[in-house]
Amino acid sequence: MSLHGDYDPQNIFALILRGDAPCYKIYEDADVLAFLDIFPQSRGHVLVIPKACQARNILDVEPAVLGAMMSAVQRLTRVVVDELKPDGVQIAQFNGAPAGQTVYHIHVHIVPRWEGEEAGIHGRGKADPEELKLLQARLVERIRAGD
Repeated sequence: MSLHGDYDPQNIFALILRGDAPCYKIYEDADVLAFLDIFPQSRGHVLVIPKACQARNILDVEPAVLGAMMSAVQRLTRVVVDELKPDGVQIAQFNGAPAGQTVYHIHVHIVPRWEGEEAGIHGRGKADPEELKLLQARLVERIRAGD
């Protein structure tokens, strides 16, 4: 897909926001929803999406929505780093298919990285649901403890 086009209200993130598809939610507020990626690039890969926005990418999103997203990304990155102790963390946001975007609802990736671990890519494999549930519980507990 190109950078430009109409928003598809049937994309997976829109379905998740409407409650028509499940997710491993770790955080939600009035502006954003954050959940574990089921096709993670590494353990603890989190996606942060705006809730009341139909922007396909960074070219479409309102600055206030982007600001709320990035504030949540910073907070959740701290939680992921504190809980999982990675050696690094990658924050990524892709725009258009040639750049790696696969879901056309603006979103930001939080990807923990460890020394010696090959950087994963999407499509490498689906995560084990039991591992996702356990990680979800750990991160939710850590987020609640910080409030």
